[in-house]
Amino acid sequence: MTSKRSGAAGAFADWTTRRWLRVGVAATLVVLTVLGSLGGWAMWRTSQLTAALVDRRSPALIESIRVEEALVNQETGVRGYGLSGQTDFLQPYAQGVTDEQAALARLRPLLGDDSRARADLAEVEKLAGTWQQRIARPVSVATPAEAAKVTAARTAEGKTTFDALRRAMSRQQDHLQQERRSATGQLSRAVTLRNWVFAVIAAVIVLVAGLVFEGLRRGVTGPLSGLGAAVRDVTQGRFDRSLDGTGPADLRQLASDVESMRLRLVAELRFSEEARGLLDGQAEDLRRSNAELEQFAYVASHDLQEPLRKVSSFTQLLQRRYGGQLDEKADQYISFAVDGANRMQSLINDLLAFSRVGRVHNEQRTVDLERLLGTTLGDLSVTVEETGAEITHDPLPSVLGDTTQLGMLLQNLLSNAIKFRHPDRAPRIHVGAARTGDEWEFEVRDNGIGIAPEFREKVFVIFQRLHTKDAYPGTGIGLAMCKKVVEFHGGTISIDPAYPSGTRIVFTLPALPATPAPAAETAVPDRETQP
Repeated sequence: MTSKRSGAAGAFADWTTRRWLRVGVAATLVVLTVLGSLGGWAMWRTSQLTAALVDRRSPALIESIRVEEALVNQETGVRGYGLSGQTDFLQPYAQGVTDEQAALARLRPLLGDDSRARADLAEVEKLAGTWQQRIARPVSVATPAEAAKVTAARTAEGKTTFDALRRAMSRQQDHLQQERRSATGQLSRAVTLRNWVFAVIAAVIVLVAGLVFEGLRRGVTGPLSGLGAAVRDVTQGRFDRSLDGTGPADLRQLASDVESMRLRLVAELRFSEEARGLLDGQAEDLRRSNAELEQFAYVASHDLQEPLRKVSSFTQLLQRRYGGQLDEKADQYISFAVDGANRMQSLINDLLAFSRVGRVHNEQRTVDLERLLGTTLGDLSVTVEETGAEITHDPLPSVLGDTTQLGMLLQNLLSNAIKFRHPDRAPRIHVGAARTGDEWEFEVRDNGIGIAPEFREKVFVIFQRLHTKDAYPGTGIGLAMCKKVVEFHGGTISIDPAYPSGTRIVFTLPALPATPAPAAETAVPDRETQP
């Protein structure tokens, strides 16, 4: 017995919520169908008995009484005419005959297939016909004198015949009354049965609703609430809380999956704690390294600059004083020394500037790029005039950033555009701006010598040069510094490989909230923007 119960319980334990719902809905539909059928039968039974009582039994009794009244009126009229000879008594008789025929015509279809009622009606009609044939018609068609004789002669026969007719009509009405009482009793019992059936239906519906509610509470909402409470405890940091599932198989599987996820989270958290310890150590090493770099920058900006300036100054002094007095080789060596000292000084200065990006200059505020471009063009005014460059620009917006770094960005891009100009044409440079979603996209395009597509990523690496220092001077840090400035401000920078004539550098910067876009593009020559 125990094994059978456990086997049944195991079979039910494998049922999912969907299966429980299907079985429950099917069982409920069966119960409701049975109850609906019983209720429909009770209503049909009540309506049938009501129709029989209202449409047949009661009207039949009423019509039988009307037949009796019509015959009594005939008997009264005929007897009065026979005794008095006054023709006025024939009017009730004639009306009684008409009423009798009309009542009989209505009564016959009401009796239906009731054999006893039809036998009673046949007996009444037979006796009424005998009385009319023997008494009523002879008296009614006779003259007043003859009517009195016929009446006197047939008084005893008429009384006997009409008394028999009265007894037949009384039996008919008694039978109809019994049938009416029986139909009334059946209707009362049917109504009582109908009321009990509907009361049972209501009770069963309430019971089914309660069972459904309790089943949902125990099988769905209860397990889900328990699982939800356990999950909330886990989300609040109680990772040691075990998630045990109850209810149907799919809810238990869900709890098992969530429990697996909790265990995975615990393992990930443990790994994260270990990784955090490693990161803390690495962060400490990084802080120490940054401190050493800060010390190196201080040394490079102070201690190394002084001897380098001495070397540069004395080599330049040696070149001015003894230039031309020694042989050609000596002059060449002195020139190499002066050039190397100057390049070293430029490299140190550029490295210091590159290391300060995002570290020394980091004042975040609203920067008017229109005004900043004017200041930059003023700084480059001598180079612009010497090269004959024409610089135009769109209306530039205001952005959030560091003024010094953004100024370095514009100066490096414009300086490169002028430096790498085409030898056969004057530089034509344009600075553009367009709003794209939550950021501004800027461009600096020129008509210079351009950059080959295979070098468009290489040029942003520090100290990467595409040309010799004799062809184009510089340290190779400019575009690397531009990339660092743009990325520090949360943007991107790239070279457009599809630009056909010259170079087009595109970079983005985050836009200020609710910053309106420029109304129209304007071309402003560099001499108009110079202070």
